[in-house]
Amino acid sequence: MSDLGELDRPGTPERPTTTRRGAGDPVKALMHRHRELCERAVDPLEIAAGLEAHGVTDRTAARFRHRDVFSLAEELYARVPRGDDTRPRPAPTALPRPRPGRALLTLLPGALCAVALTGLRLTEGRTRLLVAAVGVLAVTLALRQALRKGPLGPRAGTRRGRLRTTLWTCWLLAYAALGDGLLRATVAGGPDGPPTGAPDGPWPFAPAPLLTLTLACAPAACCAHLLSARARRRLDASRGLEEFTASVQPLLLGVFTLFLATLGALTALGAAALDEPAAYAPVLTLGALLFLARLLTVHGFPHLPALVLGATGTAEALAPATVLAGRLPGCGLLSVPVETLVTAWGPAALPALLCGAAALPLLVHATRTLTRASAHARTAHPC
Repeated sequence: MSDLGELDRPGTPERPTTTRRGAGDPVKALMHRHRELCERAVDPLEIAAGLEAHGVTDRTAARFRHRDVFSLAEELYARVPRGDDTRPRPAPTALPRPRPGRALLTLLPGALCAVALTGLRLTEGRTRLLVAAVGVLAVTLALRQALRKGPLGPRAGTRRGRLRTTLWTCWLLAYAALGDGLLRATVAGGPDGPPTGAPDGPWPFAPAPLLTLTLACAPAACCAHLLSARARRRLDASRGLEEFTASVQPLLLGVFTLFLATLGALTALGAAALDEPAAYAPVLTLGALLFLARLLTVHGFPHLPALVLGATGTAEALAPATVLAGRLPGCGLLSVPVETLVTAWGPAALPALLCGAAALPLLVHATRTLTRASAHARTAHPC
């Protein structure tokens, strides 16, 4: 297959086309390959972002006789004729005003969760089960809508990864509410029955983490919007890819820290409102994992988040399963790691360790991918 054919595959690093003897213009094939991008670009940085999205790196640019991608983009911008060379450079991107409808979507999961938890406290028996079923359905649908549109909505073309990420997000939230109670009951020899929604039941229910994490949809959307808008503004002001990356890295870490601080405050408020101890470690680690996964999905990188969330959810499901398997003859060693961890640190230590270990590679991946100009190009999903 020729080099030009290989370039048609998205994400494949581009290489200069092998030229015939006597040909001294290795940029020409690249110029024809990306002619549409070069013709509609308003500046070289927009071309650089498009090349970066197609896998062109500084090392690739060196094979085209340029020191970096931006230098290569400058030559392409200068050589490709445009229909209107006098059109002005667009004004820096302004922070769009929040849309009331989309803001309501991010507030809806937390509001419905609070209503459902209130209903569970005021009802008993079959009525409580009915309230729980309706509440789970309502919160799930609200969460699904909040993750489809607005700052938490992903780019077009990531439907498969988006669906997987949403499903695992719902699973992790369910474990935050019911998993610790199940694990504690399993280690103690149970559970003796299904969850009833009562704190003193055979399968204890922890409403505070669930309430906190659903309420966190609103600050997560605000932080995602802030990152997108500020990054696009810096993209307009930057004169090179390295300059843009250097300016966006502290912005990304600052937004991540801001979300964690807000989540910590919500954890304290939720625990106080429900008269429960504040579970900072599991809530903050899970919140960090979900927020990073959502940022990557929003900007067109859904595959690793889906993989990491799936691995974390599977590990949480296997924890009580190994305890139950340890009761089989000759399988006692299977339950030793989980039982030792729960005995020493409590059941909340398991999700805290798993989510913390999963969030770390996502943070590293985010600092490498979300600081690229191509992740914040004008073709990105709008806020």
